[in-house]
Formats: sequence, C-alpha cells, structure tokens
Amino acid sequence: MMDVTDTTTVTAGALAIGDELLSGRTKDKNIGHLAEMLTAAGIDLQEVRIVPDDQARIVEGLNALRSRYDHVFTSGGIGPTHDDITADAVASAFGVPCGHDDDALEMLGAHYAERGLEFTEARRRMARMPRGSTHIANPVSCAPGFTIGNVHVMAGVPSVFQAMLDNVLPTLRSGVKVLSDKVSCPYGEGDIGDPLSAIAKAHPDVNIGSYPRFSGHGFSTEIVIRGRNAAAINAAKIEVETMLADLGPDRLTAPA
Repeated sequence: MMDVTDTTTVTAGALAIGDELLSGRTKDKNIGHLAEMLTAAGIDLQEVRIVPDDQARIVEGLNALRSRYDHVFTSGGIGPTHDDITADAVASAFGVPCGHDDDALEMLGAHYAERGLEFTEARRRMARMPRGSTHIANPVSCAPGFTIGNVHVMAGVPSVFQAMLDNVLPTLRSGVKVLSDKVSCPYGEGDIGDPLSAIAKAHPDVNIGSYPRFSGHGFSTEIVIRGRNAAAINAAKIEVETMLADLGPDRLTAPA
C-alpha cells in the first residue's frame, strides 16, 4: 500500500452512467458504497452526476468533473454490448485513441478458454480502453477497469464495482480523515435553528448538520459535528450542549 496521505483536502467526483439508472429500472447501489469508502479513506466526495448512454453527455460530465476534483470515479458502460460506450467516451474526453489492450485481450482470452467459452467479438470489446490507460484488476469476472489521468473507470455491476474500488483505493492520494461527533437534541429544528446557525458561524472549521426525527413524542433532532480537528469539533460540541441546556427542559417541540 502506498503512503499517499496528504494534509490538504483531497476531493472526488463521481459519474454514474446508464439509461437504466435514469429510467429507474436499475436502482444505483454504487454511489453510497463509494461515498462510504472514500470518507473512510480521507477523500471528500463532493459531486455525483448521472448521465445516459450518450457519448457527448459522458464526455461533458467527465471533463467537468476531472477538471474540478482530484479523483473521478465512473461506473457503468464497460461491458460487451453495443451500448457500453464508456471507454470510447473517456478516450474522446482525453483526446486519445481507444482500442484493444494487448494485456487485457490475453487475460480475457485465457479466462474464456478456461471456461470453455468462445472469445467472441462482443467479449473482446471488454478489452478496449483509451491509449495510456492502466488496468484496475477485476477479481470477480476478470474484465479489467482502467485508470487514465485522474479518472478511474469501473463496472456498474455492484459486486464488480466494489472489488475494483478495493483495488484502486490503496493507490490513491488521500487526505486527513473526517472526524465526527453528535449531540442528541430533544427539540425540533424550528426551536434550535437560530442559535445553531450562530454556533455554526462561530466555528467555520467544522461542519454542523441537523437531522430532524419524529416519534410519537414529537420532533427531535440529531446534531452532527464534522471536521478534521478533534479540538475544534469538541469546542463546537460544548457550545451546542450549552445552547440546549439554556433552552430549558420544558420547551415544547414543534415541526420546523
């Protein structure tokens, strides 16, 4: 594993590709997993786009993300069928040719031979990638993903996506991990909105989020404080707890 931790914030964007995602026929399972894994690695996922199987739209989305973030992850569109056009779109975005990769052809050919299956032209499509790419290993179904520049291109099938992500993450530059703490608040957001905003402004080094909950006893709120400095998080938490104590135990909660 590479020692690539950075003291600055390392950012990421994601591009999910597929008509089936936009139609609702397929429910995306990759974005949530990616966000969880990146957070654990100290990489901030800051934007996600979903685009159809349209080369111009993929190129547009990819160029916007790769110019803005340190890492970009794509999912979908690298299979054997006619609508798997991600490799061509990525090549177009980088201005390089897309063709069969010799190592990928050899690996896939051996894989299908071992299974007694014909290495058809459709299956050979999964060996196509932009010139200058490096492989992302796929221990599930053999066909590799690829990395070019700061873009990491992976399959849309969740089990394959997760396996590829496990292989690429240790190679990436990462940042300081985000820490978090929480305070359970018995009041609704409408009760705490103004004083909580004042605390947030007074502590710009942390991010304070409020998440409303409802039960048979009324509204309550979970307040989550996130940041990269434990002392700053604790200072904000103390102010939140003081603010809640000052509101008084008999305050009625109401919808925000």
